[in-house]
Amino acid sequence: MQRRSMVGAMAAITVAGALLAGCGSWKRVGSSEPTPEASEQLTQLLDLPSYFRRLGRLAAGEPLPFVGTVGFLAGAGDTVLTTVALSLENRSLNFQKEGNGFVGRFRVELAFTRPDQPGAQPVQVTRDESVRVSSFQETQRGEESIFFQQNFKLLPGRYHVKATLRDPGSGNTATAERDLVAPAFPAGSTTSPLLVYQAKARDRAGDVPEVVLNSRGVVAYGADTLLALVEGYRFPRAAMVPFEVRTATDSVIHRDSLPFRGGQEVETQVIRLAPDSVALGELKLVIGSGDAAKETSALISFSQAWVVTNFDEMLTLLRYYGHENWLDSLRRAPPARRDDTWRAFWKATDPDPSTPENEGINRYLARVSFANQRFRTEGTPGWRTDRGEVFITLGEPDETFDASALGQGQGRVIRWNYIDLRLSLLFVDETGFGRFRLTPATRAEFDRVVRRERGRADQ
Repeated sequence: MQRRSMVGAMAAITVAGALLAGCGSWKRVGSSEPTPEASEQLTQLLDLPSYFRRLGRLAAGEPLPFVGTVGFLAGAGDTVLTTVALSLENRSLNFQKEGNGFVGRFRVELAFTRPDQPGAQPVQVTRDESVRVSSFQETQRGEESIFFQQNFKLLPGRYHVKATLRDPGSGNTATAERDLVAPAFPAGSTTSPLLVYQAKARDRAGDVPEVVLNSRGVVAYGADTLLALVEGYRFPRAAMVPFEVRTATDSVIHRDSLPFRGGQEVETQVIRLAPDSVALGELKLVIGSGDAAKETSALISFSQAWVVTNFDEMLTLLRYYGHENWLDSLRRAPPARRDDTWRAFWKATDPDPSTPENEGINRYLARVSFANQRFRTEGTPGWRTDRGEVFITLGEPDETFDASALGQGQGRVIRWNYIDLRLSLLFVDETGFGRFRLTPATRAEFDRVVRRERGRADQ
């Protein structure tokens, strides 16, 4: 089954994990185990657009969240080959039943304008795309699953890029924009490190790049591999260009050099970053030195879909996940054993080992995020409320009866029914302050059903 849907100007390339074909030399970064950096706040889990914008990405939030990036390569003559890559989740689109499957449609509008040239015509494109999946379950996928790319030819200079995504089925629209500079690439220069899923080396600057950008620049700790592409142009002779990996506080955790043979129009280098060999959290990939240095930010997170970079925070978020024996092993693991224990946990709980993601953890964290937004009126983080716990554990109820609007004060009731589980749950506001709690009897019934279902899953 195709795990990621690639649409747009490079629809012939399908990503199936982190694969690079036909590229030049390879560098594997790091073998030490530095101490992870200070904790990122849990609120980043709930405000991903702000976090990705800080990393230099194009990012938009609800009602149609997406993350994008812009990559620059040398083109023919003085042109700059510019690739805009956007990624979004299946669950963001309004899928419709068609034939034996489901179809989601969206429109992408991209425009580059010149702030320093008010009269210049914008460079823009509008594309209508569709995504087909075979099951309803796939329409609800909560990880990066749809990719769009579009190539442009620009001249070097300052630009303002605006990306708008529209879902005609729901009417939802989201926009992201930022200022950037399309760089010139003189002889002896390189690109910034381009975070990619897949690429093919080019022989000439005029060739259309066959590359799938990693628009989020995130890799799951202990599972996937982060790949960075660097092109060098018209080096007159052999040269060694310095390369570093730094933490967010500029501590150097790896230093190396990339070799360029010289005498060629385009040379390609690929850096392979094993996520379990460096610190969790934000990283800077820096090519060159001094004023000529160019950098790109990446992120090593416990989940490719979420910003969670602290071991204890991840354990806190997994409180409703089940797999208690594994979670106990993670809690007891000494710091020196956490890497191996986490990898074993990831493998043991992954419902589809053929993909780099752990779809189970991604679905779980998607529910955490949704619950935190949906049940945020009780004076407690939404995912820590009783309704949040039930939603994260069991999902959306089949039937809901909300009598809370029929009165005020104490005793207001909300009922959730899970038909297949033969479970009916009562949430009661006993204080009159809108804090709905499971009644003792339904709490006992909920716990019994959860134990039963988890026992079946473990068989």
